[in-house]
Amino acid sequence: MTYPIRPIGESEWSAATAVLEEAFGWSPTPSQKERYKAETEFDRTLAAFDGDAVVGLAGAYSLTMTVPGGRQLPVAGVTAVSVLPSHRRSGILSSLMRRQLADVRERGESVAALYASEASIYGRFGYGRAAVQQAFRISTHDAAFVPGAPQDPSLRMRVAKPQERRADYERLFASVVTRRPGLYARRKETWDNVLADSEADQRGAGPLRSIVVEDDEGVRGYALFRIKPSWDDDGMAGGELLLVELFAADPAAYALLWRGVLDRDLVTRVDAGTRPLDDPLIALLANPRQLRARWHDELWVRVVEVEKALVARSYAAPVDLVVEVEDEVCPWNAGRWRLTADPAGAECKPVEEEPDVSLPVAALGSAYLGDGLLTAQLDAGLLREHTPGAVRELAAAMAWSPKPWAGLTF
Repeated sequence: MTYPIRPIGESEWSAATAVLEEAFGWSPTPSQKERYKAETEFDRTLAAFDGDAVVGLAGAYSLTMTVPGGRQLPVAGVTAVSVLPSHRRSGILSSLMRRQLADVRERGESVAALYASEASIYGRFGYGRAAVQQAFRISTHDAAFVPGAPQDPSLRMRVAKPQERRADYERLFASVVTRRPGLYARRKETWDNVLADSEADQRGAGPLRSIVVEDDEGVRGYALFRIKPSWDDDGMAGGELLLVELFAADPAAYALLWRGVLDRDLVTRVDAGTRPLDDPLIALLANPRQLRARWHDELWVRVVEVEKALVARSYAAPVDLVVEVEDEVCPWNAGRWRLTADPAGAECKPVEEEPDVSLPVAALGSAYLGDGLLTAQLDAGLLREHTPGAVRELAAAMAWSPKPWAGLTF
């Protein structure tokens, strides 16, 4: 059976969100639903129809994402991919994903990215795991910093009401967004969601709180968090601080913000649900075992146009290889490409030469933001190396520091 696919109109919004609610078990309040609607790009929200009924959905945001080297690239932020339980295993998901990738290419975007609700789904559409995030659970009783942790006597810490300092947060974030691959520019609607503080947004964790660190020139960092107070039967405090996000312009501001989080009165545990793999806090803590870190996948990346995507990013080391890309979903990528790059620039052209390495496009996507584990994929038998050392050369060139991390689900 064929299910026609087309973008939805605003009048079809309720029918489209009904699919999301059913597929994800999502029960938004009216205000949450309105915020989500304000973020939606209707011309990029594809729906599959069974007669007049919406039975599948795949949306995208027009993001501006940082890639290795600090350039901000137009990226399709794939979201809201869902199919009604009654219509699973009928080809709807595949049709939506293929149509979406064709639309992404037509718009001139060379890269798509997403957060995967299930990690096993998107590899077959050419997405590779491109970033990892960590979650920290820190006991505040043993959270001292190493000797020599940065300090700046000009910095002041202030308690702040989140809505009153929104402009400062926006300026600070805009000043650091190009420093890490995966971070993306935030629109007004994005900030509306970050700072949302209704009872439903609190989820029993109390109101959104904030501290800022600043000097005479302005704000140099901020942290957003919630606190769940608790006392045991003996009257001993056991509060939990839930970190929403923390960004700083420099190491001294970063260290002072974390001290403000870790030294909070009546708090015995800090939960930081999403932090980058190479978070500087790992180096700052005198007892890093207190992080109780656990990791899981974050961004998945799909290279939609090989030539444009590979030229758009920077490279950490010289590379000159012929890479054979296997891509059944986007056949325009399939073939052999000579990548010639160094820290000064890159060139990527189709060639007929024998390849140095053959790889699926998902492997290229996993490496795109700088953390692709290409040598591990070679050892796992997922890549084919025709020239000894070619994968190591490609991996060294595409690796990047700092590690990729988006920090905020889209």
